[in-house]
Amino acid sequence: MPDAQQEQPDHLGETDLETDRPHSARVYNYIVGGTTNFAADRETATKALEGWPGLRTSMLANRACMRRMARYFAGLGIRQFLDVGAGIPASPNLHEVVQETAPEARIVYVDNDPVVLAHARALLTSTPEGRTAYVQADMRSPDALFGDPALHETLDLSRPVALTVIAMLQFVEDAQHLMDALVAPLAPGSHVALTVPTGDLAPESRDLARSYTRSGIPMYLRDRAEVERLLGGLELLDPGVVPMPRWHPEPGDEPLPDTATNMYAAAARKP
Repeated sequence: MPDAQQEQPDHLGETDLETDRPHSARVYNYIVGGTTNFAADRETATKALEGWPGLRTSMLANRACMRRMARYFAGLGIRQFLDVGAGIPASPNLHEVVQETAPEARIVYVDNDPVVLAHARALLTSTPEGRTAYVQADMRSPDALFGDPALHETLDLSRPVALTVIAMLQFVEDAQHLMDALVAPLAPGSHVALTVPTGDLAPESRDLARSYTRSGIPMYLRDRAEVERLLGGLELLDPGVVPMPRWHPEPGDEPLPDTATNMYAAAARKP
């Protein structure tokens, strides 16, 4: 399998793609069947799947949960979205889901992987009524993220925003400080959606975290109480912090056992 699996656009210039090191977005891409990944990513993914073949099921459940959260927020009337940790585009992307309900919605995607940047044009296919933008930034530097002109050209932070941090906080040791910094600039009435890996559910999850860490991608698991604390000061929405498949499942969804996934899902409102 070739390492340059999709053509990179000219605007990357001399950007170092760091293809010799695994990146979480590209590992995820490979596990769910994508082609935007490199040998180091595939090696890490293969080891992870050997330890837990059900990881693919959990990742697909995470993607489905993201879509449900996006629809839920759009149904509440939220028309501005900030997706931190966008990942490599995979349709339907968040803006496609949201703009089905609200064509006028505005979405800003954030990621720090240059390969995501290379494919960001797939995240910019907004409806004529709405708008999408992409910010190349590290979520661990919130000041730089919120200082980016593209964010302010797209979102009005004086009005409610839906902040989505989906399957990202496992890569941050001090997730509490980060979440506080991401929520602070948002207006009252804003909403937050999280999916957060845990060792409470799938028994293989702790081995998975060790495998990622050995591969150079440190992974931190959090229990239910820690996830609740990440949303401290916010109004936790029903059904609270639950395994992903239990978060507002679609009618007719075949329920997965809790041990089939390794993440909690939760949403909250900023008073």
